Amino acid sequence: MSKAKVKRNVLSVLKYMTLIFGAFVSVLPIVVCVITAFKTPEEYASTNVMTLPQSWTYFENFIQAWKQANMGVAFRNSAIILVCVLTGSILTGSMLAYVLSRFKFKGNGLIRNMFLFASLLPGIAMQVSVYQIMYSLGWINFLPGYIIMMCGTDIISIYIFIQFFENIPDSLDESAIMDGCTYFGVFFRILFPLLKPAIVTVMILKGVGVYNEYYTANLYLQDKNRLVTVATSLFKFTGPLGNQYNYICAGVIITMIPALIVFILCQKQIYGGLAAGAVKG
Repeated sequence: MSKAKVKRNVLSVLKYMTLIFGAFVSVLPIVVCVITAFKTPEEYASTNVMTLPQSWTYFENFIQAWKQANMGVAFRNSAIILVCVLTGSILTGSMLAYVLSRFKFKGNGLIRNMFLFASLLPGIAMQVSVYQIMYSLGWINFLPGYIIMMCGTDIISIYIFIQFFENIPDSLDESAIMDGCTYFGVFFRILFPLLKPAIVTVMILKGVGVYNEYYTANLYLQDKNRLVTVATSLFKFTGPLGNQYNYICAGVIITMIPALIVFILCQKQIYGGLAAGAVKG
């Protein structure tokens, strides 16, 4: 066997070992979470995290997690936030991208650079000023105010839409305008339907972020009975005397189910949107 073949075999083995190790590290927390969710409080207190539960039909943890964490209200609030934020982000992001990519005016490059600079700033560093604005407007513990704030903090989607617009020929706009179409008609009737891959990409990136958002939801939606979200609901099982991880794990599995269902039903569109988003530009 030649040295080159031995080297290829060694590299292949290392590659697959790395992939297997990465998959193991990724799956292990989910496996531990599932095991813990089906344990009774006595089992959880007396066994380690990898010990299998005596019965896989113990659903009391899920029932208590749903009731005590008020997860029905949490799912309702998260659904409202998700739909409104995605709709607002897609409309505003695509419109801004349309203006910046199709219209050349003084300050166009400056606006793009300002968006780029803003995307480089960590969100946590701006929370002092953002909180002052939210407080001055009376938007603390105000769900519509939180939704507006989340719609206004999405810069990546603007750049995604700009990349797609730059790959759509200007001749489409010119032909439509010559036929008497307005700029709004060009955008909504001709260009917006062509943005389907970009819209799917933005929905995935923005949707995952909004659904899992904990810091800002906990900061601005302080009423944990009326304005609880999926991400903040499980905070009720933590305290100074310890954390109830059997309930927390059960709640985590409950919150994963909607995302899993959406992924299974829409995986073709999700893969298509991500692949198109990676190729465009």
